[in-house]
This record gives sequence, C-alpha cells and structure tokens, in this order.
Amino acid sequence: MGRRAVDNSTLARWRELDAVVVLRAVSEYLKQDTEFQPRQGHGSTRWHANVSGRDYEILCTGPRFLDTRTNQGGGGAVDMVMHLMQLDFRSSAAVLKAKQL
Repeated sequence: MGRRAVDNSTLARWRELDAVVVLRAVSEYLKQDTEFQPRQGHGSTRWHANVSGRDYEILCTGPRFLDTRTNQGGGGAVDMVMHLMQLDFRSSAAVLKAKQL
C-alpha cells in the first residue's frame, strides 16, 4: 500500500471549500459577471477566468462548480483543480497544498 497524498481531514475540508475561493487561488485572471441573474439558486455566481492559458466561464454555488462551455462540473477543490488545470488527483492535491488552501 502506498502513502496517502493527503489526510482525511484535509480532504473533507477541500470538499467543502467554496468554489470561488479555489477559483481565485488558481486563476491568472478572474472577473465576476455582475450582470448574471441565476435561474435557480440565488447563491450562484458566474465568473470569467483564465487558468493555465485557457479561458473558462464558471458557475459557482458553494463548493459546486459548472464549466458552462463544456457542461462539466463537480464539487470540491480537488475536482475543480483537476478540471481547470487538467491534472490528476495527486497533482491537484499538490497545487492545493502549494496554494495553502
């Protein structure tokens, strides 16, 4: 059995981390769409971001996110970093650790 990349308490914290916090940490450019009016869930926000040279339009609601251009999303910091930076789990965990999230 190999060594764990992160402990369970860190994983639990990353699962609940607000998606906007993660987006701010990994984006080279980030701007909120202040004109956005969510159809459902008044807590949703829309963001335009550039991560690793790629442009994204992301909807965020708490720890959940949706990439509107690919219609892919997920929940939690690890999922978001994996999607935006096209990394595997271990590499995504390393990014989150480096960003001190």
